[in-house]
Amino acid sequence: MKLALDPYMHRHLSLPEICRLTAELGYDGVELSPRADFLDWWVMPRATPERRAEFKKALKDHGLELITLQPMYRWASPVEEERQMAVRYWKRAIEVAVDMGCDTMVSEFGRGTSPERSRTLPLGTDTRETKEAAWWRSIEELTPIFEKEGVVLSVEPHPEDWVETFHPAFDIIRMVGSKNVRMSYIAPHTFYYCSGDASKMATTLREAAPILHHVRVADTFNPFVSSGNRYIANPPDASIRVHQHLDIGQGEIDWETFFKTLGEVKFDGIYSSCVFAWEDRAEESSRFMCQEIRRYIEKYAKAGAAP
Repeated sequence: MKLALDPYMHRHLSLPEICRLTAELGYDGVELSPRADFLDWWVMPRATPERRAEFKKALKDHGLELITLQPMYRWASPVEEERQMAVRYWKRAIEVAVDMGCDTMVSEFGRGTSPERSRTLPLGTDTRETKEAAWWRSIEELTPIFEKEGVVLSVEPHPEDWVETFHPAFDIIRMVGSKNVRMSYIAPHTFYYCSGDASKMATTLREAAPILHHVRVADTFNPFVSSGNRYIANPPDASIRVHQHLDIGQGEIDWETFFKTLGEVKFDGIYSSCVFAWEDRAEESSRFMCQEIRRYIEKYAKAGAAP
């Protein structure tokens, strides 16, 4: 088991400073989400050899590892030029991961074309079906590279992606048929995975167990309860996907069930803290999350332990 910090709330710090803080807070390593000086959103990696060397030295100096690396590219774009560039960026990002000694990359299924481009496309070009077809072309090209390099790709369904729910994400990942393509469970997306039925979380985690590689921990509220009025958006029919990334205990996730179920299925993969909501108290939040996650893991270390 490894516990990583997603340092998004601390992104104003340099990479060496991120390492210092991550070690001080008690984590095993870093889950590096997109940032402008390493893997930026949608574009070719900015991780220069000098920057990688500096980052590697800081990780070593502080007894940490780069546990996961998160590229975000438009690999599900039905616009072939855009998709091909995304695959090119992925290949470079895999090279970066290998150079950094990082054996897990995490990402999302994707939202299709860039928003600017999607507005200019003919009707019917950017559909769920065309996004899925584009994603399959990309994953079939990239999977042999993940296998050759010994890197695991852990994919998550995400609100607004062409895959938002646990199903069909679970089935699609299994259909890829590679031990190097696995699944992430993102706790703050739980209510979208289960269409608002929180009672399905344990069943979902148990079903995911054979391919589950990585979980992200943050709390959220259930947008489906109170007749859909937990949040009010105007206009009322606005197509949005509201969720939060809060400290444990600030939302409505049943954490006893979450960690107990992971203990029962003997999950021994990667846990990451991914709170985004509290930049005004970022260190306090990250320290609290490290302590709480470790407390829960220890509490349910023995499968079937009573709450």
